[in-house]
Amino acid sequence: MNEKPRRPKSTQTRRPPASPTRKPAVPSSGKRVTLPRALSKLGFCSRTQAEELIRAGQVSVNGRTVSDTEAWIDLDTAKLAVDGKKVAAEAPVYLMLNKPRGLVTTRHDPEGRPTVFDCLKGHDQPHLSPVGRLDKASEGLLLFTNDTQFANALLDPETHVAKTYHVQIDTLVDEAMLEAMTKGIEQDGEILKARRAIKLREGEKNSWLEIELDEGKNRHIRRMLEALNIATLRLIRVAIGDLVLGDLEKGAVRALSGEELKSLKAQSASVTKR
Repeated sequence: MNEKPRRPKSTQTRRPPASPTRKPAVPSSGKRVTLPRALSKLGFCSRTQAEELIRAGQVSVNGRTVSDTEAWIDLDTAKLAVDGKKVAAEAPVYLMLNKPRGLVTTRHDPEGRPTVFDCLKGHDQPHLSPVGRLDKASEGLLLFTNDTQFANALLDPETHVAKTYHVQIDTLVDEAMLEAMTKGIEQDGEILKARRAIKLREGEKNSWLEIELDEGKNRHIRRMLEALNIATLRLIRVAIGDLVLGDLEKGAVRALSGEELKSLKAQSASVTKR
């Protein structure tokens, strides 16, 4: 039986054409970042918002539209634009607000409720965002910045930057309650725990506590107290790290001092130095 001659195997391997904006095997320098990360580092928007803009074809690099959210660029040389308008690094802004009760922590509320940005008249900038959240019924210290790296470091659980709250509850406190909060309470499948919980003062029917957290789960303190059948009457954040609310008036805004900013950055250095 005659066999058909076999074609010699090609010694060449076909490879897809390389894209200059795709992620390299090893980034060539610390200035190479993904395009969403670049827009975030420049203070233009969050990474999530950047990905939406990129997918929508609104972002260009060196005059060419890029729709790949995993594209890498060099921050030193790339010229970025959104909707044809150049994107450049903004001067970093760091503000603190004494949030009044009744405001929602968002820029635009679909229900038309007043927001924390109503307090920022004269200070607000297009890319300014709150660092974390305080729910509508909560009060106190809330930070705003356009420095996304700083914000992410403060919020990252690995930094364990403490947040301190003064909380009024509808009952008299005892040592068993405080111990339960520091040991941890399971609620809805999560362990809710305080780093520290102490009694500040008490009246005939209610008490004030100081509670310190090193993590920030949704409605953390309120849920933790609910699990103990305790109602929260008031919740005021009084400190983030060693930055204290102090005597800042309700609804007032001020810029952080150089020393305050330096201290907060030092406390979150384990993430910012990555």
